[in-house]
Amino acid sequence: MVTRPSNPEETTMKDHRKLGRELGIFGTDPLIGAGLPYWLPDGAIVRHVLEEYIRDEEQRAGYQHVYSPVLGKREMYEISGHWDHYSDDMYPPMEVGGEQLVLRPGMCPHHALIYRSRGRSYRELPLRIAELGGMYRSELSGVLGGLSRVRAIQLNDAHIFCTLDQVAEEAQAALAMIRRAYAALGLRPARYRLSLPGEGGKYVAEPEMWRRAGALLTEVLDRSGLAYESVPGEAAFYGPKIDVQVADSAGREATLSTVQVDFHQPEGFDLQYIGADGARHRPVMVHRSVIGSMERAVAHLIEQHGGAFPAWLAPTQLVILPVSGGEMAAAEDLLDRCSGLRARLAPPEEGSLGARIRTARLVPYQAVIGAKEAADGRIALRLRDGRRLDAMPAADMVDRVTAVVGRRSLEL
Repeated sequence: MVTRPSNPEETTMKDHRKLGRELGIFGTDPLIGAGLPYWLPDGAIVRHVLEEYIRDEEQRAGYQHVYSPVLGKREMYEISGHWDHYSDDMYPPMEVGGEQLVLRPGMCPHHALIYRSRGRSYRELPLRIAELGGMYRSELSGVLGGLSRVRAIQLNDAHIFCTLDQVAEEAQAALAMIRRAYAALGLRPARYRLSLPGEGGKYVAEPEMWRRAGALLTEVLDRSGLAYESVPGEAAFYGPKIDVQVADSAGREATLSTVQVDFHQPEGFDLQYIGADGARHRPVMVHRSVIGSMERAVAHLIEQHGGAFPAWLAPTQLVILPVSGGEMAAAEDLLDRCSGLRARLAPPEEGSLGARIRTARLVPYQAVIGAKEAADGRIALRLRDGRRLDAMPAADMVDRVTAVVGRRSLEL
């Protein structure tokens, strides 16, 4: 039997800058600097679980993971086009050993050079290279805020090197991967945007490249059946992109996920593969980020769920609440059974049972152990949404919660 409250507590979107601090997700300090938040223990758990999730999904989709340096020579960014078209958002070069090194604003040049590190055959394509790594943007202090706009970014990035006739399929698969991730995380896009070039010198001057890349992404969006808007002036400097927009608690939009088609950097870095005809050909580079930066993703998750994360993502998944000191032995035994879960014990010393339940209101599961439960080895499980389940054997309770977490379900 499940008992449902008449007015279950519902979470609402709140400003992550306030709620994230209250929940112990992140903090800031002026001695570290603006736009440079640090992750507190509970925030580190959320970030780690999110990173594991996206790595698992990428491995299943055939991506190979790499690590690359957060620094690169200025010359590399001159070849990629960043220095001419994006240097206002980059940190100034550092003189080291007679060379100018730059904190990277993106991982694409590094991945292009990883592709170029040896000869490639058409049989290897598409080659999907992924990295969850750091990058740095010289953001103005006036636009910085919490986790949503920062200067040091941990990005879920990937680049797919493929033949021209593989581009649409790879971009389509990346977009489908984004939609699956949003479903698992309980995120709702505000809209899909086809970001196109605008006027001025921000963009590389290759009209035919823009036409071809824009046509490919339009095809992908049309085939997906998604409603979208074409917006000039929002493209990357090297190519058009599909942007998945999300809205914060104040209704402000930001890009969380993206799929981009790039003919420019393969040309600049002289990337090649040997085709079936034995001749050299130029690959196309598809950039994609499924959940964007860890910072912006967690900021949006905090606001979307009001701090009540899905059970698989929650910092604490189960809190054990002995009614009195007489049930501590049973509570500790249950904690030992929960080795595969993020569980903690809230002893009577932390306050009355009601106070402890209120403190743990955002924890998905609350296992209450009174004298009766301790005597017969059964657990009265309370769910975060206010439901109460009939008392069940401790082993059954652990299996039930573990199964929900293992499915990465949004339901309790």
